[in-house]
Amino acid sequence: MAGQLNPNLLLVVPLAPLVGSMIAGLFGTKFFGNLIGRKTAHTVTILGVLISFILSAHTFMQVMDGATFNGSVYTWLTVAGMKMEVGFLVDSLTAMMMCVVTFVSLMVHIYTIGYMEEDEGYNRFFSYISLFTFSMLMLVMSNNFLQLFFGWEAVGLVSYLLIGFWYKKPTAIFANMKAFLVNRVGDFGFILGIGLLLAYAGSMDYAEVFAKKEQLATLSLPGTDWALLTVACICLFIGAMGKSAQFPLHVWLPDSMEGPTPISALIHAATMVTAGIFMVSRMSPLFELSDTALSFILVIGSITALFMGFLGIIQNDIKRVVAYSTLSQLGYMTVALGASAYSVAVFHLMTHAFFKALLFLAAGSVIIGMHHDQDIRNMGGLRKYMPITWITSLLGSLALIGTPLFSGFYSKDSIIEAVHATHIWGSGFANFAVLAGVFVTAFYSFRMYFLVFHGEERFGKEHAHHDDHAHAKAGHDDHAHDDHAHDDHAHDEHHGLAPGQKPHESPWVVTLPLILLAIPSVFIGYIAIEPMLHGTFFKDVIFVDPKHGGMAELNEMFHGAMAMAIHGLQTAPFWLALAGVVAAYYCYMVNPRVPAWFYNKFRAIHTLLENKYYMDKFNEFFWAGGARMLGGGLSNVGDKTLIDGLIVNGSAKAVGWFSRVIRVLQTGYIYHYAFVMILGVLGFLIYFLPFPSFAK
Repeated sequence: MAGQLNPNLLLVVPLAPLVGSMIAGLFGTKFFGNLIGRKTAHTVTILGVLISFILSAHTFMQVMDGATFNGSVYTWLTVAGMKMEVGFLVDSLTAMMMCVVTFVSLMVHIYTIGYMEEDEGYNRFFSYISLFTFSMLMLVMSNNFLQLFFGWEAVGLVSYLLIGFWYKKPTAIFANMKAFLVNRVGDFGFILGIGLLLAYAGSMDYAEVFAKKEQLATLSLPGTDWALLTVACICLFIGAMGKSAQFPLHVWLPDSMEGPTPISALIHAATMVTAGIFMVSRMSPLFELSDTALSFILVIGSITALFMGFLGIIQNDIKRVVAYSTLSQLGYMTVALGASAYSVAVFHLMTHAFFKALLFLAAGSVIIGMHHDQDIRNMGGLRKYMPITWITSLLGSLALIGTPLFSGFYSKDSIIEAVHATHIWGSGFANFAVLAGVFVTAFYSFRMYFLVFHGEERFGKEHAHHDDHAHAKAGHDDHAHDDHAHDDHAHDEHHGLAPGQKPHESPWVVTLPLILLAIPSVFIGYIAIEPMLHGTFFKDVIFVDPKHGGMAELNEMFHGAMAMAIHGLQTAPFWLALAGVVAAYYCYMVNPRVPAWFYNKFRAIHTLLENKYYMDKFNEFFWAGGARMLGGGLSNVGDKTLIDGLIVNGSAKAVGWFSRVIRVLQTGYIYHYAFVMILGVLGFLIYFLPFPSFAK
């Protein structure tokens, strides 16, 4: 039955992980003298997230019965009649996000017990990931832009701490600073968008801003003929480009693999990077009024989906393959947003959270079994040594490439159909990008799968690796530092298995989360597609203008989850995915000389991909170099010449010159001073006394 959700219970959802984080962070670290041990630290943080998950699931069930909540729970301050509040908006979109965030976070917490077992920062890590969970929940539960911005910045701050968790590694410090700076670029646009809406709507509350959307749509940005709402929406999306790693603000995410593997699953698959997708979906009433903003989103998402997938083909670090896969899939979600298929984007967000978290944690399990060697060229044949990791990785990979009946199929195929049905500017390129991306995704996913779990056992050898195209000297020398710079647990002295050593399956605290994540990776799409995309799940939550008819066309074509899977066997995406798998098998299992041939024939393309389209070099030259030049100019001209030379030293010289002139007049003779006094009196008389008039 419909009703009002209990605000006190809602408040416990984000606060429970926060309390666990504070206990582990304060009393489990050197700050307060390590008052609690490892067992207590992981117990309180896991308990906090478990409470949060149970309450989120309970809230979800109530929302399914029609209950909602939209209100303030705390007023921070009031300025000129404008209230700045902490408030919650809990509807079907929020409840779904709460369940995804808390479930994935719970799995990561359990997994961390095994993965970080030997790390001296064990308690600190648990504190960080619980704090991240709190921040993400505050973001998705917010009902106003102030709280949204707080959660937005908080997840960025905690990701900075987690990426640089091993703060003695120079590469980790570089990576977290890179993530921090790139996200500041996006956040600058984000706060400009919020400022525009606040200035013209006069409120930070979502409902009040949405109520004035028609009025906002008639306004122009002062001094221009640009539509105010278009500018505001593009600014908001620039924030999403930073947080959700869209081209060209994507460069931070691959380097963030410097952090421990559990945070890759938590932050860079399931939660933080999807914040931008969630935000645009929440703002659908505004974005629907600007076709220009939607076209911009569509094109940016298409570029990210296709070109980031290409980079995944040449990666040899197991985590980086999955990282570029994340970039590509975020591009797919963004394409759906641009096609006005917000519910499809959120649906893919949910399914992707499960199978991508599964793939990241499975990669971590492989890294444990390989004694922290992350190079897939040093693996092979792990299937018989790590059966649980193998089967869960296979299920995750099948979901990722969109195999019919798996969760990824339903969300990914729906995106492709939605793009095909839309007629907004840029949809032609987007349609090509999402179709080509299917083949690319299948190829790099199963390239990694075959090299890791099948074929020759390449571990435990003195000179293991480098059969495929990336071993060519030119490319290898340029990136030789990557083979070592990105190894997890860089504080260990030895990476990889010694000659004669064999891999082993990970402990149950690692394999249990893999199994629990594999279940929704297989089934959640089949269960959820009808209510989420073709039912009333997002009614009155996500708004689509009738002129954007993509979702209406999808509804007409849908005849049930099973019928969609059967029909999927006859469509281009299925055959493209199958072609990608077959191509990967042939290139890496049957005829390994093919990649080397491609490298020799297309060396320029390979070099372009190795250098990641030279985006890092461009940023270093243009932005960092420009900043250095600007800083040098300000230092030389502003600081040294103007401030030191003119103002500080110049004023001192002026005083000295004036003193030398005055000193000449100070003779010490009384008659000189008396003469000056007489001249002064005479001057006063001439100036102030009236002269006699001689006029008759």
